Amino acid sequence: MNPNLSRLQPYPFERLKQLFAGVTPNPNYRPISLGIGEPRHATPKLVTDALTANLSGLASYPATAGEPALREAAAGWLQRRYGVNVNPATQILPVNGSREALFALTQTVVDGTKPGAVVLCPNPFYQIYEGATLLASAQPYYVPSDPARNFAVDWDSVPAEVWARTQMIFTCSPGNPTGAVMPMDEWKKLFELSDRYGFVIASDECYSEIYFRDEPPLGGLEAALKLGRSDYKNLITLTSLSKRSNVPGMRSGFVAGDAALIKPFLLYRTYHGSAMSTVVQAASVAAWNDEQHVIENRNLYREKFAQVTPLLSNVLDVALPDAAFYLWAGVKGSDTDFARELLALYNVTVLPGSYLAREAHGFNPGAGRIRMALVAETAECVEAAERIVQFVQSRT
Repeated sequence: MNPNLSRLQPYPFERLKQLFAGVTPNPNYRPISLGIGEPRHATPKLVTDALTANLSGLASYPATAGEPALREAAAGWLQRRYGVNVNPATQILPVNGSREALFALTQTVVDGTKPGAVVLCPNPFYQIYEGATLLASAQPYYVPSDPARNFAVDWDSVPAEVWARTQMIFTCSPGNPTGAVMPMDEWKKLFELSDRYGFVIASDECYSEIYFRDEPPLGGLEAALKLGRSDYKNLITLTSLSKRSNVPGMRSGFVAGDAALIKPFLLYRTYHGSAMSTVVQAASVAAWNDEQHVIENRNLYREKFAQVTPLLSNVLDVALPDAAFYLWAGVKGSDTDFARELLALYNVTVLPGSYLAREAHGFNPGAGRIRMALVAETAECVEAAERIVQFVQSRT
């Protein structure tokens, strides 16, 4: 057996099951879950129509590099959304969702045979970053987010000797769970560090289309271009249709960036056997080429957050995030006790923030916080918020 498997920690939702073992939720309330970040808005008809119209594609093996039409649709979306131009043949690769791609990219980039190989993860973080690092025989280094700076990652806290051993860093903007968006000065800092130390930047941008300000979130490729880095050296952006188009079950996304990294990544994926079905590719083309359903989806989230956030801000340390569909709220006392008692008394599930982070440098930056995924319809999220208000008031 791969000895690195023993280094993996349980996923947050497994830990949540253990936390809730023995809890009997109050039967006077119907269950509402804000725990899992799974989009629950309706899938656009244009996507389902494209799927059913292309079922004949099930009769053929798909190419790992994807059909030209899909790579061109992805390149067209990048140009419209960020104003960047990439070569569809050499700088884009379709993937089966960003989670699969984050894992596979790490195995391609990281040389775990080098002593002391390090991969930097924001803390709190999406747990695939850690698992992919460990299975690549590298060591994760957890870089804390700073609540005083809109949960910006404190890259300045990383010692020079750690940067010298760093082979890759994960960025997540908009962030999970904080919803924070990386500004240009942070990108500039990371590009300069990448030039100095040679590491690859894996930019996870799967929440980029759910935002609450007039200006859309800055993307990694966009930042690179504005800084004169038109070759996107050592940068790979990963994005997905799951949140943008409400198709998490379709497992469709793409990576884009440095052609010198895309080429070996394609080789890895050819052996990995992770080609996207041409049926899914056809539906993906339809999704990337349409923006109206994205606007409508974003408006649903804006309406929902506008109703829920003021309710919760009266009793919790929480504010409207920059983007994504999470509220990252501070609670008094233990975040795990809060989650367990809330389920027992009001039948609402939230995720303890400490489960999304690791204890590093003497503290867990997720402790004392909860993540709430506002993915259900507005009325259900408002009802959950009203119950949380009652719960907090009854505790105090």
